[in-house]
Amino acid sequence: MADISALLAALDVFTRTPDKASLDKANNWLQDFQHSPEAWSTCNVLLLSPEAPPAAKVFAAQTFRAKVTYDLGQVDPANLPALRDTLLAALETYKTGPRNIVVQICLALAGLAMQFPAWGNAVEAMINKFGSNPSTVPTLLQFLTLLPEELHTNHRVPITDDEWRDRLSVLVTGNVQKVIDLLTVYIQASGVTSEIQNQIFACLRSWIVSGEVNLTDLTTSPLLGFTFEAISSDQLFDSAVELICDIIHETQEIDDNMALIELIVPRVIALKPLLAKDHDNPDRIRGYARIFAEAGETYRILIIRHTESFYPIVEALAECTAYPDLDIVPITFQFWSRLAQVIGKKSSVSPLFAQAYRSVMTVIIKHLQFPPDNAPLSGQEAEDFRAFRHVMGDTLKDCCDVLETEPCLLATYEMISAALSQNQDTLSWQEIEAPLFALRSMGAVVDPKDDNAVPKILHLIPQLPLHPRVRYAALLIISRYTEWTNMHPTFIQPQLQYISAGFEVADLEVCAAAGQALKYLCQDCKQHLVEVLPTLHTFLHTVASKLVQDDRRKIYEAIAHVISAMPMEKAAESLKSFSLDILAVIHAVANKTGQATKQELQAASDGLENLEAMLYVVGSFGEDLPSACQNTCQESWAIFRVFLSKYGSDPELAERTSRVLRHGLSFFDRAVLAVAPEVASSMAMGFQATGFASYLWIGGKLVGRFGDEKDQNLHAAFADLFRHATNKLVNLLQAQPAGNISDVLDDYVQLSMQVLHQAPDIYFDPATFPLAFQATCAALTVVQSDVLCSALDMFQAIFHHQCLDPSAPNPPNFITYAHTIHNVLDSQGANFIGFLLTGLIGDFPPETDSLVISIFRIVASIWPTQMLAWLPNVLQRMPSMSVPVQVKQKFLADITAAITGSKFDQVRYSVISFHRESRRARDRRRTAALEK
Repeated sequence: MADISALLAALDVFTRTPDKASLDKANNWLQDFQHSPEAWSTCNVLLLSPEAPPAAKVFAAQTFRAKVTYDLGQVDPANLPALRDTLLAALETYKTGPRNIVVQICLALAGLAMQFPAWGNAVEAMINKFGSNPSTVPTLLQFLTLLPEELHTNHRVPITDDEWRDRLSVLVTGNVQKVIDLLTVYIQASGVTSEIQNQIFACLRSWIVSGEVNLTDLTTSPLLGFTFEAISSDQLFDSAVELICDIIHETQEIDDNMALIELIVPRVIALKPLLAKDHDNPDRIRGYARIFAEAGETYRILIIRHTESFYPIVEALAECTAYPDLDIVPITFQFWSRLAQVIGKKSSVSPLFAQAYRSVMTVIIKHLQFPPDNAPLSGQEAEDFRAFRHVMGDTLKDCCDVLETEPCLLATYEMISAALSQNQDTLSWQEIEAPLFALRSMGAVVDPKDDNAVPKILHLIPQLPLHPRVRYAALLIISRYTEWTNMHPTFIQPQLQYISAGFEVADLEVCAAAGQALKYLCQDCKQHLVEVLPTLHTFLHTVASKLVQDDRRKIYEAIAHVISAMPMEKAAESLKSFSLDILAVIHAVANKTGQATKQELQAASDGLENLEAMLYVVGSFGEDLPSACQNTCQESWAIFRVFLSKYGSDPELAERTSRVLRHGLSFFDRAVLAVAPEVASSMAMGFQATGFASYLWIGGKLVGRFGDEKDQNLHAAFADLFRHATNKLVNLLQAQPAGNISDVLDDYVQLSMQVLHQAPDIYFDPATFPLAFQATCAALTVVQSDVLCSALDMFQAIFHHQCLDPSAPNPPNFITYAHTIHNVLDSQGANFIGFLLTGLIGDFPPETDSLVISIFRIVASIWPTQMLAWLPNVLQRMPSMSVPVQVKQKFLADITAAITGSKFDQVRYSVISFHRESRRARDRRRTAALEK
């Protein structure tokens, strides 16, 4: 009674609105209770007690299900029949509901049947007990529905694969015909209710989806006919649709199921007139569309082979595609795509398929139209429609696959021409924009050698209305057709003019489209645009101040593409010319007396972004710099050094500058050596002053590139950088949680990895390494997967360093390294192992499991005595809700046996077992939490 009172009190917490701490406390108590052996008897009392509150009964049923799944080992095998009888009695008690309790008891019985072979044929036993009484038939149907699903999806039940196969054979495979016969009897029974019929359909679905039903048995069963007849019933419609779709889906092995298919297809085709009859009922149209789409996708080969016989399915799907409800239309898209793939392999296209795809193309373009201006979309609706237009665009490409691209382009071109010939006062922009969007989508499959459709389209663009949405769509067509334009350079000049005019439009989206068009035109046609670079330079100065930064950046990218097509010396001069314009702005801000204005700083930030964009596109001129670039590395760094010293505490400016420096490092390569010590010192001071990750990022790149150089000044600068970075990071971690500075930890670990590989004497410095190890341990507490993986890679590199291999002939400095590592592990080893194991059973992503296990094994092999001393306290600190006590005890015993027996491969298996058992406990708690 004490357990029951405590349980009821914990459940009562969820009926009120307490604070989170009270909820967590109650939830943890309930989950701990579910683990206990006493839960069996307590929940039995609650489940069968008429006075128990409803929530307590539900919890008791859930607990039985959980304990059968996870804790059946707590029950003496001799008591398993009694447990079965208890559950059967409970099921009898709750035969009228509530459903959530019935479901949990049925799941518990299914789990018990899987683990209790002595029960024999549980299905037959359930049919005998519940199958004859009309009041218990719903309960039986619920069990039969859940059983195949549970057998195939509940992987938490602790049985072997062989045991699972045996139980599957006995419980499902051996009972298929019996269940089908039973469902047939029920469906034909006089007085059968729609509720029972829906359960029958759900049960049949479950057994069919399990893959155990021989579908040819349905050819002689009245169940198929009853299912299609149920389409006419509003009460049965949804479950009938689900069942029909599953039956069709399971007949994908065409040759094996032809007898059944010959029965299904006429019944499916017979549904086609209902599309017109129920046109105003979108729920029914959705169901019909699902059936036709499933039939079309599954029988597409038959549709190709016997087109005339199966074509009504294609016609029905075309009607569904034309339906005005855009939630229903995409149900058909997969069919059109998969059929197009099959047709595309044929040497010719049937006129019927050509007709169908022309119809689809026409209605899709109609669907692409935005609503009229007096009923515009707003907010999420507008975003969803824009995204859906791109999905429809993919179907247009399917049409091109069947009809070929040129006829599709010409047909769409004719739509625009016809619209333009109308009275301009009545012409809506939507009628023009939709086919323009279609042309953009179909542009992905345009033949670059086309000399018929594409020229007509591009000649049409200057004649289009000046409405912003039309201009936007036309500019994006230009950006999509640039590969074609590259092969037809006479079209470049008119397109440049149209793009240039786009930058003059006040609409920001039009300007953005113009920037994108210019970028791709310059990228794909760069060799044709070299001569117009001065014009682009002038154009940039003319329009730059009128544009938002994102559009300016696109212009710089476009120009960089043209520069990349020039001969090296000329390209270097052009790049220097554009770069100096930007650097002049940064130099002016850096050397201004007093603080720069907000506008000046923004101009500097934008300039840095533009310079980054250009350097990214141009990449590098190789190891031998052109003459125009010989001194620009030192000159540029002189500007950046002053700029960072003055404004490096601004996070945006520091980030922007570091990104330019990163590209500069790649661009100048070994020319950077002349300034590398200064850059390293600047990064050290910058991080010391601000704690910004960007300084560590550049520091890591420098060490990675030049860490093995013999220059003593550079080596000293790198040592100073790593020492300052480590000390600063440790201070940051003392002031705030590691999760708040995960970006800093990430770049610190990357810097550390470069220092370890390129300059191990710096990394293993006895004064720095203890703090570096401590800081890297902090990276194991964050949730970002990339940071965790990097930190684990770092520890892997430390513990696999050659200095720790006693069998290797190591130089004297390696002996010093090993001594330093041993000293740190002696003091920090327990915490480190705690981080590893806590992460393994907690938030570490699955891809890190092998790394953690490898690290744990090598630490155990090098520090065996210490490991046995660390583990008891480490395991004691782990909460029992994460790792049950018995799992901890077994792990400690297994590790102790492996280490004392010097069987270090067994350490690996012990950690794997520990991980598996703790994950099982965690999954159990998560499942219980979801059921609350």
